[in-house]
Amino acid sequence: MGEPLGPLRSIGANGAIEVTDPADPRVEVFSGLTDAALRRRQDAVHGIYLAESSLVVRRALDAGHRPRSFFLAHRYLDSMADVFAAHPGVPVYTGTDAMLESITGFHLHRGALAAMERPMPHTVEELLTGARRIAVLENVSDHTNIGAIFRSAAAIGIDAVLVTPQCADPFYRRSIRVSMGAVFRVPWTRIDPWPAGIEVLKDAGFTVAGMTLGHGAITLDDLVAEDHGRLALVFGHEGDGLAAETERRLDRRVTIPMMNEVDSLNVAASAAIAFYATR
Repeated sequence: MGEPLGPLRSIGANGAIEVTDPADPRVEVFSGLTDAALRRRQDAVHGIYLAESSLVVRRALDAGHRPRSFFLAHRYLDSMADVFAAHPGVPVYTGTDAMLESITGFHLHRGALAAMERPMPHTVEELLTGARRIAVLENVSDHTNIGAIFRSAAAIGIDAVLVTPQCADPFYRRSIRVSMGAVFRVPWTRIDPWPAGIEVLKDAGFTVAGMTLGHGAITLDDLVAEDHGRLALVFGHEGDGLAAETERRLDRRVTIPMMNEVDSLNVAASAAIAFYATR
């Protein structure tokens, strides 16, 4: 039999496993967490996501998500003792700052990491039931934008978010961090197929309004004045905007009036404005 992978180290009332080898298979899920490396990974296939920072980890747990393991530097162990005590069967891995950085690929200065089990996805029908305002993200590819949109959606009372098949993952580490855990508070799921799924929204009684610079767009003020009972706001890709087939299926094309020869805004800024105007 070989040597054990690492000694068990007791920290206060909680035990933590000291990691001394960057190749330790028990912390493989936390290895190579640079953005470039993460884009090549498919954590969704394995049913996990990574929560970064003590605050985000706590918000994930408050949302009822189940942890598989925790990973943090020595100095954060005491501050998370209550979390470990509440999940006694979940392993806690720790190490020096240098060891953690060699494993993750970046300096971990936000407290803790946790490998979390992805919750079962909602169905589109579940999210539409009782919802009055929803957002649809079509092929939005930047994870920072995804996180910012979810944070605005939580703050301004969007009932649900639907993401298209080619949209970036809201449970990507950066999306979660930028949203400050708001992705756990706003129900979301993927709508597939798209844009054919627009008909599902219409059948459920939603007016489907896409934010676009396309011909025939009304202003956001005009949309608000129509006072729709159920409204789906659709936001397109950062560079290409809404697909032509999507635009053809919309009930309304909507633009935000702008000045000083500015013709467009970042999609996260546009979403925040549209969410607030239609609240």
